[in-house]
Amino acid sequence: MILAGLVADEGRRTLGVDKAKWRAGARRGIAGLAFVAAVVTSAPAMAASGDPPYDEQYMRLAEILGGLHHLRPLCGANEPQVWRDKMNALIAAEDPTPERRRRLIDKFNRSYRSFAEVYRACTPGAQDIIERYLAEGARLSEDVLNRYGKR
Repeated sequence: MILAGLVADEGRRTLGVDKAKWRAGARRGIAGLAFVAAVVTSAPAMAASGDPPYDEQYMRLAEILGGLHHLRPLCGANEPQVWRDKMNALIAAEDPTPERRRRLIDKFNRSYRSFAEVYRACTPGAQDIIERYLAEGARLSEDVLNRYGKR
């Protein structure tokens, strides 16, 4: 799977966050995101608009990946391009229309830029967002897989 095998970086700055909790949350979130690659290659017919029925969840996942692309390295994870690479791999696996591809990239980039404007150093707030984003990404991935994946 596209996201399988990514592990939390042992050298990150935690600013008082329990490292075991941090690692467990990161691994859960990353493992959950791995489901998306399986879903996009096995999803059923498109929605009436031409977009897949999981489009809203997928757009949110693009935002999450964009945020993680800025925040994880900022907080010490040795992942300079991991989240961008994962987004590119997900787009390639789905092969969206040019318009939908543009929207996905816009969501990713907007999230990245928004966090880059606000967070220039790792803070407890940034770490909280990372944990929430990893958990939300895992939930979204599982939901899409359960609803639209092959049975």
